[in-house]
Amino acid sequence: MVERNEDSSLSAKQAAKRAEELRAELRRHEHLYYVMDAPVISDAEYDKLMNELKHIEAAHAELMTPDSPTQRVGGKPAEGFAKVRHSRPMLSLDNAYTEEELRDWDRRVHELAGGLPVEYTCELKLDGLSLALHYEGAPDGGAHLVRGLTRGDGQVGEDVTLNVRTIRSVPLSISPERLKKAGTPQDFEVRGETVMPEKAFEEMNKEREAAGETPAVNPRNAAAGTLRTKDPTMVAKRRLDVYGYFLLSGGEYLPIGQEATLDALTALGFRVNPHRGKVHTVEQMMTFIARAGEQRATLGYDIDGVVMKVDAQATQQRLGYTGRAPRWAIAYKFSAEQAITQMVDIMITTGRTGKLTPTAVLQPVFVGGATISRATLHNADWIERMGLRIGDWVKVERGGDVIPKVAEIVEDAEHPRGEHKYVYPTHCLVCGQAAVREEGEADYRCVNLDCPALLQGALEHWGSRGVMNIEGLGEASAAQLLEKELVRSVADLYRLTEEQLVSLDRWGKKSAQGLLGQIERSKHAGLARVLMGLGIRFVGERTAEEIAQEFGSMDAIVNASAEELERVEEVGPRISEAITDFFARPANRELIEQLKTLGVGMTAEKKQRSTQLAGLTFVLTGTLPNLSREDAKAKIEAAGGKVSGSVSKKTNYVVAGEDAGSKLEKAEQLKVPVIDEAGLLNLLASEEPGS
Repeated sequence: MVERNEDSSLSAKQAAKRAEELRAELRRHEHLYYVMDAPVISDAEYDKLMNELKHIEAAHAELMTPDSPTQRVGGKPAEGFAKVRHSRPMLSLDNAYTEEELRDWDRRVHELAGGLPVEYTCELKLDGLSLALHYEGAPDGGAHLVRGLTRGDGQVGEDVTLNVRTIRSVPLSISPERLKKAGTPQDFEVRGETVMPEKAFEEMNKEREAAGETPAVNPRNAAAGTLRTKDPTMVAKRRLDVYGYFLLSGGEYLPIGQEATLDALTALGFRVNPHRGKVHTVEQMMTFIARAGEQRATLGYDIDGVVMKVDAQATQQRLGYTGRAPRWAIAYKFSAEQAITQMVDIMITTGRTGKLTPTAVLQPVFVGGATISRATLHNADWIERMGLRIGDWVKVERGGDVIPKVAEIVEDAEHPRGEHKYVYPTHCLVCGQAAVREEGEADYRCVNLDCPALLQGALEHWGSRGVMNIEGLGEASAAQLLEKELVRSVADLYRLTEEQLVSLDRWGKKSAQGLLGQIERSKHAGLARVLMGLGIRFVGERTAEEIAQEFGSMDAIVNASAEELERVEEVGPRISEAITDFFARPANRELIEQLKTLGVGMTAEKKQRSTQLAGLTFVLTGTLPNLSREDAKAKIEAAGGKVSGSVSKKTNYVVAGEDAGSKLEKAEQLKVPVIDEAGLLNLLASEEPGS
């Protein structure tokens, strides 16, 4: 340990040297304490070092650095959290609950791998919330933290950087030595899970109860609420932890495999869960899962399962993705928690797709960390097969953030059956029209396009965060607009006036202008968002993006044949049939024309399959005058190029903007051509027909 120098009258040179010594020592102790769980000094000794550094920085303000250990807690964030698009989508994982489901997944992996090696890395599935940490090159050859994003809707997250900086297991800076040891470029991204340890959770709840506040239900909810609080000092106090599991650069996974990724994260100084292992068979997976179940109560943090990932990146790339999840990974979820309660009614709701959904109304019961009064009832076939009755006692199960469901009927001396057998409705309870049940499907659907429930659901879906992102267009406001007959389709949203909105209950001029501004902004959401907003069956976020990039315009999609649609990687016969059926209806074509006339943008940059940029690698650095990094990256990739996070001899162009850093210096050293935004746009323009 470095001895403290008590001399407060240090020269500028001595102060700079001592400050650097203290920062290095404090970072070492933070890593030992918060990452390795192996402290070598007392809290009091740590505080002495920290106070000495604060004293020096106060006396020599020029020595203050953003990544100094004294700067973990800064000012408060601006009102709200800025939304930032992820470098690549943060996808969900498909789930398995039984050994049989694991075997089915393992079989599909081997079939799709085409002879490439298949072995799996098993990791504990921490029950927290996902986080993306972005690092950029520092002048000393290392890297420093520049941004922390929540998962958000998977495409766009919230910037919680000020709060993330207070989490002691998140390094504010990475030394050049650690980067070299990990083999990581200076610009990289770490994705991981934010958790609240059980001890911190218990302490927080004691404080809440002492203050007369309601205690938090579980550590996961507490961690989520903490990370989004507006007071960084409160985040620091609650002692969150972040465990890393993915490494990216330039929006691409590092090509080193999953086990090597975890080793690289450890070398960089991140906390990585030590409970992991390499397996080859389902039997070995089940052994790992059983051991994880035994460890669960002693870990000190919540887990809700085990994640299996194909280790080799080449095999991952061969397997690819479905619309919402990677085919090369799966989460085995532990058995859900269960409780018995009485079902007092069944509620049928008509959703935006017309589906009549049954929901059990329950006597409230505490299960899986929450009080439950509603639960899913599968479908009409299940209700008929079980002979469900109002008043039945049922077993309800819930695991993690899974929607509660009725698992079975309980019948014994203490739990008698209800008296009245439930008869599933064959008509929509909202509009009264007959519901349709197509052959081979378990659900009844309302197909009346004028049904208020369909329109209400369509409005809410259109305005939701993952679609057109119209803040202020929620359930209550959509209901008001329908009740006053101000809208009869989503196109009518773009005809609303301030005068109409202020005539509604509890609407003022400011709220009306706010909604109208959000609606106007949504016109530029892009083709993929519009396509998803139409609510076509089976067309989710990823599928919509693939289709938009393939066809480039709504007109091309509307007129595409099933065969043309199925050329898109994510589209099979079922999806192509749903799309062609949707656009075969005159009312839907008319809706598209209305939206177009009202100024809603419905174009996208098409993927170019063969261009002069194909095979070229670009690196972006600094701030471009007009294009964001995300926009520049999208344009390069659309033209067939690749964007990398680091400069090497293989780099073809470095695109430099204002305040370009170490990447520009390295480009000059390696004699890599450097262009500005105009130069990039000229290259892109050369791809146009006739150029």
